[in-house]
Formats: sequence, C-alpha cells, structure tokens
Amino acid sequence: MHTYPDARSVIRALEPEEPVILNRPHAARRAARFFTEKFPGKVLYAVKANPAPDLIAALWEAGITHYDVASIAEVRLVRAALPEASLCFMHPIKTRAAIKEAYFQHSVKTFSLDTDEELDKIIEACRDPETGEEASDLRLCVRLRVSSEYAQLSLAAKFGCDLTDAPALLQKARQHCDWLGVCFHVGSQAMTPFAFVQALDRTRAAIAEASVVIDMIDVGGGFPSVYPDMEPPPLEDYFAIINQHFENLPIAYNAELWCEPGRALCAEYSSMIVSVTKRRGNELYINDGAYGALYDAAHVAWRFPVEALEDDLRDPLEDFAFYGPTCDDADYMAGPFPLPGDIQAGDYIEIGMLGAYGAAMKTGFNGYGEAISVTVTDEPMMSLFDGSRARPEADNVVSLR
Repeated sequence: MHTYPDARSVIRALEPEEPVILNRPHAARRAARFFTEKFPGKVLYAVKANPAPDLIAALWEAGITHYDVASIAEVRLVRAALPEASLCFMHPIKTRAAIKEAYFQHSVKTFSLDTDEELDKIIEACRDPETGEEASDLRLCVRLRVSSEYAQLSLAAKFGCDLTDAPALLQKARQHCDWLGVCFHVGSQAMTPFAFVQALDRTRAAIAEASVVIDMIDVGGGFPSVYPDMEPPPLEDYFAIINQHFENLPIAYNAELWCEPGRALCAEYSSMIVSVTKRRGNELYINDGAYGALYDAAHVAWRFPVEALEDDLRDPLEDFAFYGPTCDDADYMAGPFPLPGDIQAGDYIEIGMLGAYGAAMKTGFNGYGEAISVTVTDEPMMSLFDGSRARPEADNVVSLR
C-alpha cells in the first residue's frame, strides 16, 4: 500500500477516476492505546465496524488482544490474521454449524446468548464428538436488553433477553459453564455516559434476582466518536462512571470488566476522496454514495466532515447535498455538507471519519464500488485522541452520582 502525506498529494499523484480510501494506521493505533491504557478492564474490538485486515493488525500492534466477532466469516478472518488473538462470538443468534466450527477449529470458547434455545444449541454443538460429553471450557455471556434512548442509533429491538427472563436464563447457563458473564449494548454513538448507568442498574437487578456467581460484565460498545454537530463528553467520563457502577455490582470479587468498542477505535482510521461529476444547484453528483462508503450518510442522515481539495476555490461555504453514482433515487445524502460555493464538476472532496461502517459497507451495486486504498500520514479531519479536545482544568471532574 502506497503512503502519501495527505489527500492533496494523493490527487496530485493519481488524479483518480474512482474513489480513494485514505487509511491512517497511526490514528487507529492511538485510539487503541487510549482504550487499553484508560479503560479499567479488557478491550475487545468489534470487528463488524471495519474488518480490514490492515486495521486489525494495527490494533493488535497497539495492544488489542481480544476481538468481538459476529459471524463465522469474521471468526475465520481474524483467526487467519491473528493466530494468537482471543475471539469472542458475541452474536446472540448463531447457526449450529458456525458454533461448532468456531469452537473446534478456531478455539473460540466465549459465546453470547439471549434465549434458552441458543443456550441449548451452544451446548449441543460443542459436545465431544466421540464421548458425547458436554464441553467443560465454555465461557457464556447472557445478553440483556437495555435502553438505547441516549444513542444515535438504537440496538434495543433485535437482541437481548427481558429483565423478567434474565434470572432464569442466568441460572440455567451457570449450570453449563464455569465462567458466566452478562453483556449488553446501549446503542451506537451514545452521547452521554449515563447511558451505561441505566444499563448497569438493569444488570444489577438481573444478577440479584438470579443469585448466581457472575465472572464478567461486558458493557458492549456505544462509545462515541466525534462528528459535525456531535461532540461527545470525554471518554474518560464514560470509563469513570462504568467503573464505579461495576465495582458496586453483586459479582465475584475477581470478576472482569469488558467493553467492545467498534466505532471509537476505527472511525478515525479512514477518510475518502470522491470527485464531483456534476453540479445541479446545491446538489453535487459524486462517485460514491448510499451503496458505498456513504451508507450512513444516506440511510441514517449521518453528517461527516468534508473538505474541498482544490486550491483555487474562493467562495464562502454553502450547504450541499450529494447524489451517489448509481441509478437509484435513494442514492442521496441530504447532509448538509458545507463546501465552497464555486465548487464544480471535476473537483475533489475529502470526506472524513469513514473508518467505522464506511468502507465495510461498500457494495458492487450498479457496477460501482471500486476504490483503491492508500496510507496517509496526516491527522484525521476530526479526532478524540490527538490532544486537541482537552477540557479546561476546572472541568476535569465528572459527577459519579
């Protein structure tokens, strides 16, 4: 992979006809070090956010040793890239074949579940094929349904057992493993640390009712990154509140605390260069869109930072919308995206903060989707980890009540 100083040097060297993904391994490593040094527990990377092998390798180099894999394809990918990594199959609904392959071929011992049916499936799939005996080394995690009211994207509908069902499921799971955890997910891009307080209170109620020994609490993902109009509190505030409430749970004295950041670890890893193919008023037709790396911009109205890369643009900023390259009217991103008012066809734009759910979402619909990837050494367009967002000293206290 070629290395360039920044986006402008890429367009001067390549004059690209197709979109170009700009990767910043140094930004991913910095985010990983932040989490491993400051989160008071174990950090798992949620691979679904961006499964790029180069990113996974960069996170491993920076100290991420555990990976949240959500499909057998992700299990295979990470195991091939990182033979020594610890893989945790955290999708609550899996096929019997996927469980069996993960356990017997890839040394996966940790599985999540949210129903009796899934528990039974895991137990049966991991039985010794010769003796029929149950596996003695399973590590099971019961997923609770919690609120996503503080998150930009909800994850409260699809997975998780209700609080009324959790105690019985915890009791049953405890009978089939020597290591039992509770996990949840507060939703993507949780904009306040108190999202985790509510979830941990629900966790406390489930554990108290079940009266079983709990060896691990996994607070999942939801840790935010920074985008236009989305300035989250410092992540240290999230860590402090989580740790305080974790320490007050009725769990084993040596219980572990886990988290599963995806977006927060990889959002700053990538940006993308697109070219303007047509201008119609304040609508720009560009060569990537809803079926490419800009899926979130189209489908959930996500605002990404943008910058025009031409040196001769002089007009004040105006708000633009984007159309992608396909024949589909839904290939539309309302933005608004502020760019110079004299931007025109043939100009290039850098779109930032696409490391999470950007390149991972690209498809080949309508024959589009080709992109080259290069490495750049400049800073991301926005960052939580470059030291630019330090709070005033007087504000460096978070209320834990």
